[in-house]
Amino acid sequence: MPFVDTSSLRVIERLPGWHGRYFHSPSMTFAHYDFVRGSSIHEHFHPQEEVYEVVEGELEITIDGVTEVARPGMVAIVPSDVPHSVKALTDDRAIIVDYPVRGEFG
Repeated sequence: MPFVDTSSLRVIERLPGWHGRYFHSPSMTFAHYDFVRGSSIHEHFHPQEEVYEVVEGELEITIDGVTEVARPGMVAIVPSDVPHSVKALTDDRAIIVDYPVRGEFG
């Protein structure tokens, strides 16, 4: 699977207002999300390292108690097993990558 047309992937609403398209490489999980303003992801943690890249809009991301507003061109890196949460400040888009693969996605 060297090429993936993300526009052809099924959209899954994992949480209210978080619409994602998922695919996997041999070692990573990729999620292309469209967020609705005001939606959020509760504080949680998991064994995968996770990277958020904001494409459009603004996300308020809290990592281990430190909160920043992420805008296009900004990346947030969540180490494995570290508590984090996210709130959409605007309607926005982001790409989230997990390493290693998250089998429950996709």
